[in-house]
Amino acid sequence: MAMTSRERVRATLHRKEPDCVPYCELGIDRALAQRLMGWGEPASQASNLEANTYTVKEAKGLAAHLHLDNISYVLRAPVYAKKHPGQDGRLFYGEGMIKSEADLSLLQLPDPHDDALYAEAESFVLQKGDYSAWFVTRIGVFPTMLSLGTEHFCLALYDNRPFIETVLDRYCNWIEVVAERICRLDFDVFVSTDDMAFNTAPFFSPTVFRDLVLPRYQRVAKKIPLPWIIHSDGNVLPFVDDLLSVGIVGLHPNEKGAMDIRAMKRTYGDRLCLLGNVDLNLLGMGSPDAVDREVRELIRDVGPGGGYIVTSGNSLAGYLKPENVLALSKAVHNYGRYPIAA
Repeated sequence: MAMTSRERVRATLHRKEPDCVPYCELGIDRALAQRLMGWGEPASQASNLEANTYTVKEAKGLAAHLHLDNISYVLRAPVYAKKHPGQDGRLFYGEGMIKSEADLSLLQLPDPHDDALYAEAESFVLQKGDYSAWFVTRIGVFPTMLSLGTEHFCLALYDNRPFIETVLDRYCNWIEVVAERICRLDFDVFVSTDDMAFNTAPFFSPTVFRDLVLPRYQRVAKKIPLPWIIHSDGNVLPFVDDLLSVGIVGLHPNEKGAMDIRAMKRTYGDRLCLLGNVDLNLLGMGSPDAVDREVRELIRDVGPGGGYIVTSGNSLAGYLKPENVLALSKAVHNYGRYPIAA
């Protein structure tokens, strides 16, 4: 019997076999969406990664066009770094603006107790229909790193740890309140997107993670009754057991070239839903046939037994080829029905 998208995602996050493998995305750059949907000329302004991009009507239209099982609503705390528009319609973070205690006055976050902050999200999720509605935010370590600047953050880990903790706590205190409020609404999944790793290794040692980051994750986890997916690009393998200890159900995107998703399935498949791994380089520069083959092999190797959601290896960026994105969607439809063919 066919499931709704919401039922399909829920079953998969609980590592059960649904009717077919879900296809979801955390984000879609508006420049790409306009080409996919024929919405007119590409946007003249770069997308703000801290704010919601689409109305619920637009999000559902995109989901229907791509046969997605989810729609996403984005609300992230502002990052205090210089921002530069890229050619693909996305803002990129540059030099951090919070260099010392004297700059803390710049760090003004929206009032998390203000009902107006949640009005759009409440309207959005009330109109989700049968889609799985995902709330996408950040917990705090990544905006802290960006607001200080990567180099300054790394130096301050040793030279001025209390300063880092002050900034990090401002972000974590904010998301504690936001998470509690958002989880009262009818969202299905809570997603936090804090990059913590290069392709080869994490940005900082497991010792620093357990001392600085993990206690704050534990604090925020108490406010998240929804299934919690954590996103980080790069190789976060040294942190996986720690992340499981705070109750996450899913890990995204298991970036190709950084994480071996097949090894992750063997090691963690009984405890963790895996998402992602479709190579962005392939989606941006490859052919539809190559995308089809990649998705088919991922579903064949990672899909059996449930606990796998197909997504791109990050999000659907503006530079991706529309024909390859459509090939990704079509491949999930063609190969994702259970039982998975060998």
